[in-house]
Amino acid sequence: MQISDIADKNAPYWWEHAAVKPLPQQALDQQIDVAIVGAGYAGLAAGLVLARAGRSVLALDAMNPGEGASSRNGGITSGNIRPAHDAIAKRFGEDTAAAIEAEGKVARDFLEDLISTEQLDCDYQKTGLFSGAVGFDQYDNMARRADKLAKNLGIESYAVPHGEQQQYVGSDFYRGGTVRMDIGGLHPARFHNELLRVAVEAGLGVHSNTPATAIQQEHDGFRVTTPRGNIKAQKVLVCTNGYTNGATPYLRRRLIPVRSRMIATEELPADVMARLMPKGMMMGEGLKMGYYYRPSPDGKRILLGGRDGSVKGDPAEPVAVLRNGLISRFAELENVRLSHTWFGNVAMNRDLLPRIFERDGILYATGFCGSGTVWAPWTGTRAAYKLLGNKELGNSAFDFRPPAAVPLYRGKPWFIPAVIQGYRLQDFITLRRARR
Repeated sequence: MQISDIADKNAPYWWEHAAVKPLPQQALDQQIDVAIVGAGYAGLAAGLVLARAGRSVLALDAMNPGEGASSRNGGITSGNIRPAHDAIAKRFGEDTAAAIEAEGKVARDFLEDLISTEQLDCDYQKTGLFSGAVGFDQYDNMARRADKLAKNLGIESYAVPHGEQQQYVGSDFYRGGTVRMDIGGLHPARFHNELLRVAVEAGLGVHSNTPATAIQQEHDGFRVTTPRGNIKAQKVLVCTNGYTNGATPYLRRRLIPVRSRMIATEELPADVMARLMPKGMMMGEGLKMGYYYRPSPDGKRILLGGRDGSVKGDPAEPVAVLRNGLISRFAELENVRLSHTWFGNVAMNRDLLPRIFERDGILYATGFCGSGTVWAPWTGTRAAYKLLGNKELGNSAFDFRPPAAVPLYRGKPWFIPAVIQGYRLQDFITLRRARR
C-alpha cells in the first residue's frame, strides 16, 4: 500500500494557503548581540522582543523558517500540560504545580493578545475545546477537573453528560466529555508567516537553510559556526525543539523527537460538517494514543492528528491508522477521500514539561511536548526578557532545572516503536473496560 492509495497529497494542508519558502539570502553579520538558533514560533517571538529592545539579533534556521512543526501542527491553542497537577506537585512541589497551571491561562491570554495587538492574520477563532471521555469513570474524573479549573482559575469549563454530547460532536464514540472555552484554533502556517513578517519588520535578521553546526563559548561571548561562516554573539538563545541537531549535544540528549501525523479530508457537505462538528470546536480525547481533530478554518474539512509511530521513511501504515481512527469516530466518513497527509516532529522530555533553562552560558527555550502553539511563543518571549535582564517579564514557572538526559540516547529515538505499542495496549485495555 502506498500513501497515494489513501491520500491525494503527501504534504501539509496548511501549505496550500501559506507556503513555506526560503528567504532571500543576505550576508551574515559577523558580530551581533544575540544569536537565536531556530526560527519557529519560539525563535521569532524572542527575536521580536529583542529587536524592539534595540539589540542586534539573528535567527538561524537549518531549514526554511517554519518548515518544521510551526507549519505542520494542528493549530489548536490548547497549552496542554501532560502530567496531572498531582503528579507535578509530587515531583516538584505544590507551589510549582499551581504556578504551572496558572501560567497556562496567562500564556493562552498572551497568545490571543499577541495576535490581536500585532494584527496577525491567521484565522484565529476562540471556539472552545471539547474533550471526549472514554467510559463513564473517565467522564467523572474529567468532570471534577473541569469544575476545579472553573473554581480555581475562573476558566469557563464544564462537563457535558453523554445525553448532551451530540450537541458538541456527532459521534457515539464517547461517554460524555468536558468543554473549556479558553482554547481555540488558528492556521499554524499563516501564524508563522505573520510572526515572521512582524519580527523582520522590527529588525530581526532571519536566515533560512543556515544551520548552526557548533556553538563555542569564548572569553567575550560565543562563536556560532554555520556553513556560511562564523558569527560572534554576546549571547545565544536556542529555540530548537523536535528538530534539534548536533550543535547542542546537551539538549539533544534531553529531547526525544516524536513523529506526529495529520490527515485532512476532502471537502465535506455543509450539512455533514454541521452534524459532525455542530459548534466548530477543537476536539481531543482521553486516550494515551488519542486523536486531536478540528474543522479546517473555512469549516469545510475535518483535520485529524495523532502520534505516527514510525521513525524512518514515510510509510503508509500510519496514514491508514489515522484514517481508521477518523472512521471509528465518524462512521459515515468511511468512503470519504483524504486530500492531504503529512507528519512533523514534536519533542518530548522526561518531565513532559516545557522548559526555560541555562547551561554553560547558553539559554534554552524548548521542550514543548506537543503543545508548542501556545508554549513556543510564550517561552521564547519570556527567555528574551530574561536575556534583557527584565526579571518581571522574564519570570516563568517553567524556568527551572534542565530536564534529565535520556539514558543510552544520542539523538536517534530507537525505542519509540516499543513505547507506541505500549501506549496502544493501554488504550486497548481502557476501551475494553469502557465498553463493558
